Amino acid sequence: MTILVTGASGFIGSYICSEGLRQGMEVWAGMRWSSSKQYLTEPGLKFATLDLGKPDTLREQLRDCKRRLGGRGWDYVVHAAGATKSRRREGFFRTNTEGTRNLVEALVAEGMMPRRFVFVSSLSVFGAVRERPVNGKGKPWRYSPILDTDTPQPNTAYGESKLLAERYLATVEGLPYVILRPTGVYGPREKDYFLMAQSIKRHVDFAVGYKRQEITFVYVMDVVQAVFKALDSPEAVGKAYFLSDGEVYDSRRFSDLLQQELGDPWVLHIKAPLWFLWLVCAISGTVSRWLGKTTTLNLDKYHILAQRNWQCDIGPARRELGYEPQYSLPRGVKEAVNWYKAEGWL
Repeated sequence: MTILVTGASGFIGSYICSEGLRQGMEVWAGMRWSSSKQYLTEPGLKFATLDLGKPDTLREQLRDCKRRLGGRGWDYVVHAAGATKSRRREGFFRTNTEGTRNLVEALVAEGMMPRRFVFVSSLSVFGAVRERPVNGKGKPWRYSPILDTDTPQPNTAYGESKLLAERYLATVEGLPYVILRPTGVYGPREKDYFLMAQSIKRHVDFAVGYKRQEITFVYVMDVVQAVFKALDSPEAVGKAYFLSDGEVYDSRRFSDLLQQELGDPWVLHIKAPLWFLWLVCAISGTVSRWLGKTTTLNLDKYHILAQRNWQCDIGPARRELGYEPQYSLPRGVKEAVNWYKAEGWL
């Protein structure tokens, strides 16, 4: 079996490549020519230079791949390439929406339609759709889970761009697609949650908003598990699935686990109002555009941090994909922190 993984040099993509090799597949790592191969060193891995932003160039690149494949396409395509940060709003749409359209149109035009096309999307396509409390005091959680039957109302450019890509896939006749919508993905090699660990090591834990926040996580290898289950599930074609570890956490749980794995250093817990976060994100985003750099803190990130409810229903993924999370948050945080330490990040 042959499989193309776009965004192979990225956090999730690199793990998908490794798992494909472990399962005995012929794995092609799709990436830009300038992307790092730091985590793509396994023997047998093949590389495909793909420029998703240039349709004509992309078709030429796919024709070359088709020749190398003996005149056929890949059995499976996992589209994990995407932008999670951008200096400007339009950058998300150029990469996440147009890049997806360019890839699918090129595959169709070159006669390389795969048996299954798995698109790695995000829970962010729904936005803050269930922010009204449904439970009172004495109940374990205040909010209710986001359902796949809810109407998406993305409140970030990232979420909008992913949603438009999802909707485009549904218009392509005969495309055997499956969409995965993970919540916050963490694990070794991930950089945003690493910043939390770095801050705690420096004795500061920064949180925002005084209203209760209920959040969810999924370890990277559980996302990878779902990807490979989606490749052959007969019930999955044309459907979208939320992914989490199946649990819900308050806003302090992740930082408390990081503190524990770092040896319980003393930590100053700072909680700031949302207006302060907005101001920081607005200034940070403006300065980063002036300097021509991307930043973790921008107004898109503000909406993500300000959202109070990140619960989601993974029941359909369990029933139809056979997805079953293997990593509890304590186990996942331990593995991530151990990796950060071993690699000298912490």
